Amino acid sequence: MWGLWHTVNGSGDLQTARDLTEQLLAIAQDEGDAALLLEAHHSSWFTRLLLGELSAALVHTEAGIALYDPVRHHRHAALYGGHDPGVCAQVSAARTEWLLGYPERALQRAQEGVRLAQELGHPFSLAFALVNATPVYLWRGDREPLQQAVEVLQALAAEQDFQRFATPAGTLAGWLVVEQGRSEEGLAQIRQWRPTAATAGPMEDIYVALLAEAARRAGHPEEGLARVAAPLAGSRAGDFYEAELRRVQGELQLAQGAAEDDAERCFQQALALAAQQSAKSLELRAAMSQARLWQRQGKRAESYHLLAGIYGSFTEGFDTADLRAARALLEELA
Repeated sequence: MWGLWHTVNGSGDLQTARDLTEQLLAIAQDEGDAALLLEAHHSSWFTRLLLGELSAALVHTEAGIALYDPVRHHRHAALYGGHDPGVCAQVSAARTEWLLGYPERALQRAQEGVRLAQELGHPFSLAFALVNATPVYLWRGDREPLQQAVEVLQALAAEQDFQRFATPAGTLAGWLVVEQGRSEEGLAQIRQWRPTAATAGPMEDIYVALLAEAARRAGHPEEGLARVAAPLAGSRAGDFYEAELRRVQGELQLAQGAAEDDAERCFQQALALAAQQSAKSLELRAAMSQARLWQRQGKRAESYHLLAGIYGSFTEGFDTADLRAARALLEELA
């Protein structure tokens, strides 16, 4: 089913991918074939996630988890896309849950996906689980679990010659150096792992945003702006991570000394898209960027109202990095 997405993604046409997965679901339901239905959901949750249709993506992952049996479906990794569908369901649900604003549920799903992959003893599925779990640790601000997962992923990629997983692992390793305050060194590492046409994956925008933020921290906002320009103008515009790319673009413009109106336009676009997709975690990030800009402009009441409304909608994850930062900013604005 991964192959179905890649076949369509060669033209960048996710809408066509969604149509094909709907056809596959209908066929599987008509046939009453549980194994085929599992793979139809497998294709659907991934495509829906990329499209930013997060609630629908979660419905398909839940359906896949309910259908999956590790004994009956152990051969699926060899038949469909190279990785286990049960593992994929858990780690895809993890990403989706975080985006929807449930950091604790996301962590549980990520851990379950990695645990299942380890139990299966299938190296590619384990690498797949790790490469999909690491963004959850990254987004939550869980540095130690992220460091450990990156090290395991790097070792596994080297041992098994999994080049497609070496690229995100190397990028994340560079980011961890940036987080230690060594921005130039970390940026140089990330540049070495810039995906090529052969290694770029459908989730590449996560790593584009990291490279751009690393460039900003290292004092090279123009490089960051150049990095985010391509996905925002190309076939990935409108996908699940565009809101974050728009927010990062606004921060880079401020760092470059551009007009505040231009940066605010990016933040507003990020807010609108995140709200449209119910991507509450990305909406919170965009709200913090907008609130900080308004705070600089003396609009404290507007800043507080915007951020408090979004922060107040969360029900969990209050010890994660973004929610701690939001709470601290609210205290400044009160």
